[in-house]
Amino acid sequence: MKFPDVIQRQRAFFQSGATRSPGFRRTQLQRLQAAIEKHEQPFFESLHADLRKSPDAAYTTEIGLVLSEIRHALRCLEGWMAPKRRGSPLLAWPASGFIQPEPYGVALVIGPWNYPFQLLLSPLVGAMAAGNCVVLKPSEFAPRTAAAMAQLIGTTFPGEYVAVVQGERDTAEALLREKFDSIFFTGSTGVGRAVMAAAAQHLTPVTLELGGKCPCLVCADAPLDITARRIAWGKFMNAGQTCVATDFVLADQRIREPLVRALKQAVQQFYGQDPQKSPDYGRIVNRRHFDRLTGYLGQGQVVHGGHQDARDLYLAPTILTGVPADATVMQEEIFGPILPVLDFPTLDQALDSLRDRPTPLALYLFTHERSTQERVLASTRSGGVCLNDTVTHMVGHDLPFGGLGESGMGACHGQASFDCFSHRRSVLRRSFAFDAKFRYPPPRVTLRTLRRVYRFLLGA
Repeated sequence: MKFPDVIQRQRAFFQSGATRSPGFRRTQLQRLQAAIEKHEQPFFESLHADLRKSPDAAYTTEIGLVLSEIRHALRCLEGWMAPKRRGSPLLAWPASGFIQPEPYGVALVIGPWNYPFQLLLSPLVGAMAAGNCVVLKPSEFAPRTAAAMAQLIGTTFPGEYVAVVQGERDTAEALLREKFDSIFFTGSTGVGRAVMAAAAQHLTPVTLELGGKCPCLVCADAPLDITARRIAWGKFMNAGQTCVATDFVLADQRIREPLVRALKQAVQQFYGQDPQKSPDYGRIVNRRHFDRLTGYLGQGQVVHGGHQDARDLYLAPTILTGVPADATVMQEEIFGPILPVLDFPTLDQALDSLRDRPTPLALYLFTHERSTQERVLASTRSGGVCLNDTVTHMVGHDLPFGGLGESGMGACHGQASFDCFSHRRSVLRRSFAFDAKFRYPPPRVTLRTLRRVYRFLLGA
């Protein structure tokens, strides 16, 4: 595919105004919904082939979430598109002001391999709802899903509206040299820097959904069985390959050992005595990531799991204790099924240790105490926070999901996805009924009087 030609055709199609009407946007979202529902089975098969996802996992973490985004967008589209009234200055009286959401134009969405369906199509929903044309670049590390995506989009939409470009890293780099009007990237912090540098050449706005080492604080008053289940669920889904998975646990030293026991029990309840035989436990995406992850196992004491099978790209759900703070497993984002569990003597010391780290995409805290929750919220920085659970803060439509600093910029989900692909255009509409002469030269009042008038008219 000659994607410069695709981009040029999309720009011409956008400039024709065809994507701007509510009716067009609604129709295209409905077409996407129908196509996904019709072609569920090919994606069940591709997600199993790429990541060993079960049909249940494929639906609950990928397909179902995208369908939910579409349904929400269809319910709310007219409200999102409607002009929003704003005040106007007395200097311009009589006048009215409003903000009109405008589509950027031609958007590029670059998806990751860990949730190759959801994290490519959820941004597409926002971009379509906002009235853009879109080029999709799926990850080459999930090749079966990328091929199924190209088939789905190619048979559902004309290329001048939505197109899929497949290829390796050089294809993504070549795409980024082209001029887009908006770029949405999900992936690693290192690649996010490269995307932002490329976008800067064209002054293109970017949304970056990155990652980081998401910490989980567990206080002594937390109910350990529930806490362990919620941590283990969020950590080991998709074999730990989730950007908001708990990267490490900091537990009050009084409850660290019972928490570890509860975590072991939760893992066994979820995946049985041999997770390799469980249909609900995934695999590592490729050998390079498998080798990287197994290299972490010697950096602490394996108290649960640790079993591996390179031929199957299988790494068991693993819990590490006794990990030094300067170990690489505590410095690099793990992005796999390895969970270091450390302890802290006081909450102050735990918070001090977090302040020196880059800003994570998510922070988790388990405690009954509202005062402790408020204290942690006031003392930390993160893209999002989930209190007494993991991962679920990013599932709904009303809480924007996004990072901060090294974990990203911008936000998505629900209206936030519409907003990140829209320019908020300010409009002031004046009447010809009144035209104050004092604002025109030459000055008709003294500077002292002018100060008073401006303080009245503009609050300056």
